Amino acid sequence: MVVSPECGVDGPAVTEQEAEALIEATCFRTGPPRSVGVEVEWLVHQACAPHDPVARERLEAVHAVLRTLPLASGLSVEPGGQVELSSRPAPSLTDCVSEVSADLDAVRTALHEHGLTLVGMGVDPWSPPRRFLREPRYDAMEACLNRTGPAGRTLMCTSASVQVCLDAGREEPGVMGFARRWWLAHHLGAVLVAAFANSPMAEGRSTGWLSTRQLMWTELDPGRSGGPSLAHDPRRAWVRRVLDAPVMCVRRNGPWEVPDGLSFREWTRSRTMRPPTHADLDYHITTLFPPVRPRGHLELRMIDAQPGDDGWIVPLAVVTALFDDPGAATIANRAVEPLAERAAGAPAPHNPLWRDAARHGLADADLKRAAVTCFAAALDALPRLGAGTRVMDAVAAYADRYVRRGRSPADDALTGTAAVARPLRR
Repeated sequence: MVVSPECGVDGPAVTEQEAEALIEATCFRTGPPRSVGVEVEWLVHQACAPHDPVARERLEAVHAVLRTLPLASGLSVEPGGQVELSSRPAPSLTDCVSEVSADLDAVRTALHEHGLTLVGMGVDPWSPPRRFLREPRYDAMEACLNRTGPAGRTLMCTSASVQVCLDAGREEPGVMGFARRWWLAHHLGAVLVAAFANSPMAEGRSTGWLSTRQLMWTELDPGRSGGPSLAHDPRRAWVRRVLDAPVMCVRRNGPWEVPDGLSFREWTRSRTMRPPTHADLDYHITTLFPPVRPRGHLELRMIDAQPGDDGWIVPLAVVTALFDDPGAATIANRAVEPLAERAAGAPAPHNPLWRDAARHGLADADLKRAAVTCFAAALDALPRLGAGTRVMDAVAAYADRYVRRGRSPADDALTGTAAVARPLRR
């Protein structure tokens, strides 16, 4: 069956067996780690009145200008008007930092001319969720996510993150092997949530969580935002996660269909509404939001957006060092090994370890201990990866200001605030 390309879907139907084979063949593309990338999302605020929402007309005007900039990174606009830059795969950390920094300079200059500025926080601390983009994709996404409560709308419209992308790793076992890197990502991920927590407020009030953004992910359907079990082969576990995950929408001309409780596996068997295609499978994977997503490479998606012009560089550098330098990777694996028991065998982020990281940050003694060790290992490894003074100084300053003190940027955001505390009771 061929579906109209106007829906973005074209091609023959895919069977359950074909879907399994495609996912297994493409989720982990193995080889020596060589490249690094980053996706940085930013809230857009008025420079002179950051508490007030930006008018739709101003956002439309500045987005039009940004699309004309000669950027090396890909530029996209998120549903709430957030701006995202997605780097190209870079051959080194230094190249990645240099290219994205130049693009961010251009974006900030264009925004400044419109009285706007980029803000790095995991969740907008003042404005309620307000959807800016009106497209079939986001209409369907909102309708689907609303079934589990307001968290999905908050994530769509008022959240921002730093996503680090690394090669999957070698086929062989060991710290550079893809299976061990997959395991490390899911346990180090909790440390990263705690160390870079930067979303303690929403709609002008404290939520009682240092990473409200991470809390929101736990409130979505685990079939959409949860990772697979780590007790099984990574490829087979991811195949099962993808095929058993609920279909967010079925694309078509006009409003998209939003089925309720239909997994992709069931769709291939029943061919409800219409048979799914290869393009539908690719699209379905983009609607799954686990904290670590294999797309050939690894996407680490758990880090809140960071404050300051260069705040995003620190998580990028730390994660790259801990994964791509063998010595640092060995230390990181040992540092997070004691944390594995606290996950209680449950997939991230729906387990006690990740929830403690989001709520308490580095006030949790075990998470602080692991973070101190990992930051020290990253600092030791960065010169071996060719990192320059700018990157080294940024990581060292962050370690001194936050990690060794058991703090994160969320603590700064709460210090001295007059906001009324409004703990979220979950």
